[in-house]
Amino acid sequence: MASGDELRAAMRRFPAGIAVLTVSQPFGVTVGSLVSVSLEPPLVSVAIGLDTQAHELVREEGGFALSLLAGDQEALAQHFARSMPPIALWQGVETREGARGPLLEGALAWLECALDGEHRAGDHTIFVGGVERIELGRDGPGLVYRQGSYAQA
Repeated sequence: MASGDELRAAMRRFPAGIAVLTVSQPFGVTVGSLVSVSLEPPLVSVAIGLDTQAHELVREEGGFALSLLAGDQEALAQHFARSMPPIALWQGVETREGARGPLLEGALAWLECALDGEHRAGDHTIFVGGVERIELGRDGPGLVYRQGSYAQA
């Protein structure tokens, strides 16, 4: 069987779109695991580590919001990728209220999702969200993560 290090090395070569997942507490975390799962009904999924604060918050809240980051929003991706106290997490971040959590201004799109299911997968849980609302933001390149750094795509 392949090792986790081998998988990490392989997946770093494959660009992953970057979003910030939020819940209403408010709490936010950068994710690179957002996947469109189904169009009918509209479903997306995200993989969240079992040992992260976001894991139980998504369960408790029964849903989440996603801000799909634009190519020039690397600073936001880095900001929400760090662990910091909840109050400091939002300092200097432009948001507006969403039904499931704060929505980050300047994103390419926003999705608000009700928790539709969850599936344990190794050291993560795959949370499936039923998309309740979609709003398109500005047009332009998206932010991706590849080879250990962010880039526009």
